[in-house]
Amino acid sequence: MQNLNAIKNKVKEILDGKQQKTIPHIIAVTKTFSLNQITPLLDVGHVHFGENKIQEAENKWVDIRSNYKHLQLHMIGKLQSNKAKKAVKLFDYIHSLDNQKLAEKLSEYEKELKKKIKFFIQINVAAESQKSGIMLEDLDDFYFYCSKDLSLNIIGLMCLPPAESDSKKYFQLLKKNTEKFNLRELSMGMSSDYEDAVINGSTYLRLGTAIFGERNI
Repeated sequence: MQNLNAIKNKVKEILDGKQQKTIPHIIAVTKTFSLNQITPLLDVGHVHFGENKIQEAENKWVDIRSNYKHLQLHMIGKLQSNKAKKAVKLFDYIHSLDNQKLAEKLSEYEKELKKKIKFFIQINVAAESQKSGIMLEDLDDFYFYCSKDLSLNIIGLMCLPPAESDSKKYFQLLKKNTEKFNLRELSMGMSSDYEDAVINGSTYLRLGTAIFGERNI
């Protein structure tokens, strides 16, 4: 809790300096952390939690969800299309929508399960060959296909800037493209660069080690 409160204070300090009122949501990324470590946040009413893998999310969250009605779960890792049904069942938000096949599967299972998910399109902002994400030149077609043809609820864009890069320019690029589509949400900023993300208008921060400490992996 101490780390989370310190982050909230830092975010407030940044926003006060910008005279900005929109406070970003903090997603506590619980990958590899146990429920013993997570429960203190749940018990004080923290809302947003993120996982990278379907299997770990199922093992950790399925049973506990009934005890915490306020809980909102975010899928922030790479999602394979063969896990789409499980993802729709378990998550409220998916941040890693990154290809047409996955979009079609998610649309199919939304209809089957009668559940609507909030989606972020993941953008490969630096055109890195080893990374997932839609290329910027393909974004127009992909956005309109997902939102119009498949009726997916696209609420914003997400990015993972290159390691050891100046994240700021990629955050600015993502924000510009979000505004182009009149989208309200920006999923950007992790433990190492969340302050720059806040400065550049992030509405969802994905923070793990900054809250829970180093992972034992």
